[in-house]
This record gives sequence, C-alpha cells and structure tokens, in this order.
Amino acid sequence: MSQSRVDLRSDTVTQPTDEMRQAMATAVLGDDGYGEDPTVVELEETYARLVGKEAAILVPSGVMANQLALRCLTNPGEVIAAGRRQHVVAYELGAAGLNAGVQILGIDDTTGALDRDELAEAIAGVAHHQPAITAVFAENSHMASGGRVAAPGVIEEIARVANGLPIHLDGARLFNASVASGQTVGDLASGVTTVMSCLSKGLSCPVGSLLAGPTPLIERARVERKRLGGSMRQAGIIAACGLVALRSMIERLADDHRRADELRRAVSGRWPDVAQSLVGQSTNLVVFEHPDTLSLMGHLELLGIASGTIAPGMVRLVTHRGIDDSMIERTVAAIRSAP
Repeated sequence: MSQSRVDLRSDTVTQPTDEMRQAMATAVLGDDGYGEDPTVVELEETYARLVGKEAAILVPSGVMANQLALRCLTNPGEVIAAGRRQHVVAYELGAAGLNAGVQILGIDDTTGALDRDELAEAIAGVAHHQPAITAVFAENSHMASGGRVAAPGVIEEIARVANGLPIHLDGARLFNASVASGQTVGDLASGVTTVMSCLSKGLSCPVGSLLAGPTPLIERARVERKRLGGSMRQAGIIAACGLVALRSMIERLADDHRRADELRRAVSGRWPDVAQSLVGQSTNLVVFEHPDTLSLMGHLELLGIASGTIAPGMVRLVTHRGIDDSMIERTVAAIRSAP
C-alpha cells in the first residue's frame, strides 16, 4: 500500500472535520448582506468577545481582513509603518497600494517583532520633512521568522511608541500564539485597535477570517467589504465551521507545535549552522535557510513530502491537523538523508 502524501506546504491545506461538515449541513441561515444570518452573527460576537473588542466581521480571507483594516484606519496617500517581512507587506501582492492607496514604511522585524527604536525614528520623521505615519501594523505570530510569538509586553511597548496612532494586529495565527505562550487571545490583542485571525489555517475551516475592533470601525468595514466584493449571503455555512473551530480546535494546536519541534530538531541536527536561527520558533512553522532549496524540496518530494519556500533560500515546513506522528517520522528521516 502506498504511503499518503505528507503536505507541509501550509496549514491552509487542512480539511474540515466531520463535526464541521455536519454543522454546515444543519446551520441556520439568513442573508448576511442584510445582517440577517444568525450563525454569522453568533460567530462574529464570539470572536469579538474572545479578543476583547466591541464588534467583528466575517470575511473570506486574511488578506481581505488586512486590507479592510488598511482602508478603515488610513486615507489614500498616507503612510503606515509595518515590519518588512510581515504578510501585509511581502505576501499580499502589493494590495495595500492598490486597495488603500497607502505607502508602507518598512521597519526591521528580524526577530519577529517591530524594532521599537526604528519605529520611533519613523514616527518622529514628520518633524523633519518626512511623511507622517498614520497607523502601525504588527503581526503575531510572525510567519516569516518561523511563527515567533511576541514576548509579553511587546504590543504595549509598540503602543507606547505609537503614541496614540491606531494599531492593527495581523493575528492570522493568533490562536497558535496563544497556545504557545499560554496567554489568552484577549491578552494578545489588548492595546491594539483592530485584530484579525484566520479560521482556515490551523483551525481547519475551509474558508474565512475575522476582523474585530470598535463598532463604528467595523460598521465601516462592512461598507469596504462590499466595495471589495467580499459580502456573502448565506454565509452561515462558513460561520458554522468557525464556531466549531473556536469550540474544539484550539487546544489541539499544541500537537502541531510539538510535531514542529521534532522537525526543528531534525533540521538542527542535519544543518547545525542554522540551529541558532530556529531558537525561539515555538508554533507550527519551521523556517530555515538552505543554500539549494530546489534540491532540498526535490529530495523531499521524491519521498512523498511537500514543502515550500517564503523567500530565496528560505524553506518553510508547516504542521497542522492533517499531519500525524508517523508523517513526522517520515519527514525526520527524509531530512536526515537530505543533501
């Protein structure tokens, strides 16, 4: 019998659970364009409560959630500060300039968090003939640094430096950050204006993300969602999966983190020169440098293991609900025999 493929490209490849499929089949539906889908309303209220915000909105994707935050927190022609490797900067195909008409001033985020000194300098630039920063974007967990989780107090420090500027938190994997750190998502989102999370990554939903913040801002986001073509009708089918995820899929993220640790140990053993760069990676992402990514990925593919890259010379392996211990064992063996 042939072995099943080990898909470590992303946690977006997860499939909905049987409970989610049943919830989809029995969800009470209405027209969300009119605000009449009770299942969507329940999901939005549940998420808003979890992250400590007044209101939330369901959108098709994390990219749209970030783009709505941009449109609601800024005006065309303004400048935001964001980490150079954050998703909104590097992995949304230039959407910020197209959809919101804003420029991005990149801040060093090598460690996974915004460099506070560099952020302070950027904000102070307005007194020196430089454009004013009008919003700050952060990310937790920070994908490009290997899913690093912001240390306690970091967001508070950023808020202090921002000195009243609105802050958006890209929390695509905020629940991973919560499980890894032991902090609640409410704690992690404290001090920011808006926060978003994806349901379609580690939480295994087929589609959907949520954006939360003050009620007036979320009401504006509903207008901007329609302008971007993101309004949905009987969206309770999607929301039903999200409710299942928030009830039953969060604690199990610890299994993904444990399995990612096994991969990190294998990578460190095979390539000791990258071991130090893996220190601090504590969630379900394993990101490391390799001099010949095509060769490595080809080696893994021959052994039935799919991997990915996020930048030239940067490999990414992602654990998720579709990966079990036997698959990790196969991947560890493949890494140990890699060129």
